[in-house]
Amino acid sequence: MEAVREVEETLSEVRQTFKGGRTRSIAWRKKQLSSLLELVNDNEENIFRALDQDLGKHPVESYRDEIGVVKKSINHTLSNLEKWVAPKKVGLPLPMFPTSGWLLPEPLGVVLVFASWNFPISLALDPMIGAIAAGNAVVLKPSEQAPASSSFLANTIPQYMDSKAVKIAEGGAEISELLLQQKWDKIFFTGSQQVGRIVMSAAAKNLTPVALELGGKSCIGVDYMLVGKSLLPLWYIESLKKTIKRFYSESPKDSKCLARVVNKRHFERLRNLFQDPPPTILLDPPLDAAIMTEEIFGPLLPIITVKKIEESIEFINSRPKPLAIYAFTKDANFRRRVLSETSSGTVVFNDILIQFVCEALPFGGVGQSGFGRYHGKYSFDTFSHEKAVVQANFFIEFGSRYPPWNDFKNNIIRSAYNLNYLNVVLLLLGLKR
Repeated sequence: MEAVREVEETLSEVRQTFKGGRTRSIAWRKKQLSSLLELVNDNEENIFRALDQDLGKHPVESYRDEIGVVKKSINHTLSNLEKWVAPKKVGLPLPMFPTSGWLLPEPLGVVLVFASWNFPISLALDPMIGAIAAGNAVVLKPSEQAPASSSFLANTIPQYMDSKAVKIAEGGAEISELLLQQKWDKIFFTGSQQVGRIVMSAAAKNLTPVALELGGKSCIGVDYMLVGKSLLPLWYIESLKKTIKRFYSESPKDSKCLARVVNKRHFERLRNLFQDPPPTILLDPPLDAAIMTEEIFGPLLPIITVKKIEESIEFINSRPKPLAIYAFTKDANFRRRVLSETSSGTVVFNDILIQFVCEALPFGGVGQSGFGRYHGKYSFDTFSHEKAVVQANFFIEFGSRYPPWNDFKNNIIRSAYNLNYLNVVLLLLGLKR
């Protein structure tokens, strides 16, 4: 009962704050984003420590994937916010002359953000940046599977940000369930497909819109490889082995720069996929095995061989749509086929992961890998409603009192549909009857 009361009080307070209009102010939005940037700058070492405790992440990896991502996102948003919130003029059809129209971005209200454990800082703060930029009040639910990062966010954010508009809800499945029972103006969830279905089902009861970042079998990381048999002599596998040793030494378990499995439950999950000590390459495992149907998030790499690399298109299409396809090729025709014959959240040629750190590109899935997108302006759009506004002039309504004007107006409307554009212009100028 205490947990229920706390969730309801939290939601009540942020609702009142949003209703009061404080979060709509551009100055407030900029202040919160600047404070969040200050939080990250002041606490880099604490973030490194939390990520090391949760995942064993090396500071270089933590800065690249977590701290650096957040800093870049905030700076980009601050630089563009006034442009994003500005009304956009829309050209209206000629029969509506002299009516004007524009699109006005407005905040959705109070939004709930669920973060995931694999990037417990950046995947918590990056969506929140977009929600605040759009003028919403936010409740953030960090992942309980990354407890050090969750505790850091819960203890630090209230020291820097408006605690009446930005709340942190810590806890496990019980708290998540209580949060999902409430009515929100949007829910943003990053996590597994299994939990994504639960989130979407709960949201449907209140007709709450959702954005789901689910990943699936091919997530942002490389989950498996498809390689043509002509490229898979023993030297190919051996080159991978040499690279692993070069990166992580002869004893990867003793490496200081190899992230650890987040907790015992996920360790057991990975051990059930494969028994040998990681990192491990698996050549042509059964396609119906768990390792080829479940998201891995561990140091296991299945390699599937195909007779010709073009067959990889059919392989991809036989499975749920992936979040990302990474295709390494010099063949322009094959690149065109990948783009036209497959469906995925993102396609990257001859590199991996770079799309995740580019604010100019949307990040999101399609089909079972999720829907909704964010990063940069796309985050702002995800947490905004673009309201259509039309403004007519009162003098047009005088037609009912002045029959000649009424006839003239009707002639204009008829002409717009029955005459060509030049005739309409002449009519408006009074040069044609």
